[in-house]
Amino acid sequence: MKVKSTILLTFGLAASLALTGCGASSKKSATPSAEELNLLSNLPGGNGPILAVKIDDTPPAHPQINLDRADVVYIEQVEGGLSRIAAIFSNPKDLPDVVGPVRSARISDLDILAQYGRVGFAFSGAQRLFYPKIDAANLENLSADREPASIYSRDETRQAPTNLILHPRALLTKAIDSEKKVLSLLKDPGWKFGPSPAGGKAIVSASFKWPASKYSATWSASEKRWLLSYDGSPDLGADGRQLGSPTLILQKVSITPSIYHDKVGGITPFSQTVGSGTAYLLRDGRAIPIFWNRSTAETPTTWTLKDGKSANFATGQIWIALTDSDPVFVPVAPAASGSASPAPKK
Repeated sequence: MKVKSTILLTFGLAASLALTGCGASSKKSATPSAEELNLLSNLPGGNGPILAVKIDDTPPAHPQINLDRADVVYIEQVEGGLSRIAAIFSNPKDLPDVVGPVRSARISDLDILAQYGRVGFAFSGAQRLFYPKIDAANLENLSADREPASIYSRDETRQAPTNLILHPRALLTKAIDSEKKVLSLLKDPGWKFGPSPAGGKAIVSASFKWPASKYSATWSASEKRWLLSYDGSPDLGADGRQLGSPTLILQKVSITPSIYHDKVGGITPFSQTVGSGTAYLLRDGRAIPIFWNRSTAETPTTWTLKDGKSANFATGQIWIALTDSDPVFVPVAPAASGSASPAPKK
């Protein structure tokens, strides 16, 4: 994909405004003007070049840092049946100062990211045999082995290997301004925002898992989002707030062994995100069966209902869990049958 060099200036200006605006008053203007909406979340803030960050998802990595600031969060399976996260950032006004803990890339990431165009890819490293695939992909390799300690630092309060912290603002400033790297602006994420689709069933919670990692999501009517739990406990961010989102997608995919493995011989699984299949759209307290379709790695995934109409997402952060097992839903208890009304007093 060819991208005009003005994208560099667009993001640079947006980032500068976001940075200089940090100390400004948070009060809204008396005459607010229309603000560009982010295409991934439908939230105000605009659209900058896309940065994808690989984040550890093992127990020592929790609480994760600023994962709630990502526009889209993917959960994917890695060696040993564990899970790992790919977090997508594109809103220049909500780009955090730090993110982590950062971990290594996997083969499934290349297909996941290809639909977003030429992204900046931040990760701690990769298997030696996998690097040629990364180099051949349509992305900018912004890994820790290519950047200084001012970009990737170590959190002294955490233990390696779950203590590598990324400074995304510094990374993008260096990559775009200094190295003149060209990153794409998103055109079509493949999903649409709008009223909640009809159908589905009202649920209290949903559980979904991988061989050695499990999640659950409980609907909060007061917060209007699914509150996540990880490994049986509330999934808290580093700020103490429980992670969650208005839109949670449970995408059924094929997960098969790849030709790659980790340093102790664990086979790296591959999640097939190109093709078609079924999923559940969780929003507004309901689980709605939907279909996903993606004809090529370079085209966005579309999400539809049984009748072919759009399975509308809710405005806000989106979580997508890539799993080959069926979720377990806890339905809302039916209302108690009405008992006989008491006789009126005479």
